[in-house]
Amino acid sequence: MSNFLLLNGANLNLLGSREPEIYGETTLESLIENLSRQAEKEGHKLLNFQSNAEHELVERIHKSQEENVKCIVFNPGAFTHSSISIRDALSGIKVPFIEIHISNIYSREDFRHKSFLSEIALGVISGLGVEGYELALRVAMEKFND
Repeated sequence: MSNFLLLNGANLNLLGSREPEIYGETTLESLIENLSRQAEKEGHKLLNFQSNAEHELVERIHKSQEENVKCIVFNPGAFTHSSISIRDALSGIKVPFIEIHISNIYSREDFRHKSFLSEIALGVISGLGVEGYELALRVAMEKFND
């Protein structure tokens, strides 16, 4: 059994109610339940954490190494475009991560086109809705299966 971490950043606690025309109607709670079942079905454990506070995400990233997390599935939200501290935290640990975006950030406002995280990510999934999380978790479990 391996540990995987689902990490969600700013405003993702509002999934299902915030701009459903962009982010869909699936709630964060429902997403976590579905992904946890997906991990359990493969004999793995999915840890999860969401925060609107940058420093809490940094601390959670640091903690993932202690928990022997094999891979992080991470939707940083708006921190994608602004957080060097999150980038440094991810660079400072030996846990790979897959960057996820529900919407296609490249078809939106110009400021959303730059990610501080993409070049250090194992991969990036953008614009596939919440199905992108499922794909990322499946890839992580296949790549890092003990």
